[in-house]
Amino acid sequence: MMNTYKEITTNGLWKQNPGVVQLLGLCPTLAVTTTAVNGLSLGIATALVMAASNGSVSPVRRFIPSEIRVPVFILIIAALVTVIDLSINAFAHPLHKVLGIFIPLIVVNCIVLARVESFAAKNVPIPSMLDGLMMGLGLTLVLGLLGAMREFIGKGTVLSGLDLVFSTLPKALYTMPDYHGFLLAVLPPGAFLGLGALIAIRNWIELRQLAKTNTSLSQLKPVLGH
Repeated sequence: MMNTYKEITTNGLWKQNPGVVQLLGLCPTLAVTTTAVNGLSLGIATALVMAASNGSVSPVRRFIPSEIRVPVFILIIAALVTVIDLSINAFAHPLHKVLGIFIPLIVVNCIVLARVESFAAKNVPIPSMLDGLMMGLGLTLVLGLLGAMREFIGKGTVLSGLDLVFSTLPKALYTMPDYHGFLLAVLPPGAFLGLGALIAIRNWIELRQLAKTNTSLSQLKPVLGH
């Protein structure tokens, strides 16, 4: 069982990361990540919806006729997204205004429906909830990193918009003095370039690990043969 949980965690955060491997949910990924706070906020909201939707669908999967499973799944997801949307509006209204339509659009985010259909509809509740949470956190990691890159290069700030989440916090954790910004980074082309850089870094790390594994195996073969 622990191996199963470890595999689910590894898949969500690295091997099948929705943001840089499966390339799902590109619309919010590219549109919202002008700052790290915006990216992290939407990512956490998506992760909560994914965990809750997987956990809700898994126990009732046998009672849902296959002909109407997709509409039922979407209805469950929509109810959960409404709860998240109203909660953010109530407790972090300025952040809700910034994220805007992208919170309700979690309902039709292909990542959420894909995990419900491919995993939660075939597995028991606890692994299903973990799968949804890990996939959501994997996306959150990408959104946060991409937002941080674009924000720092484009505006010269770190974690600007903290006051949108908690009014008692400063507007930014750090602001680079006398920095006039790099406009391209906060525009849509900057989002594509930043995401491409993250994908390239992830693939480079994966190739290095594969090369090390192959080298280790090639060194072991003469010993085993002897």
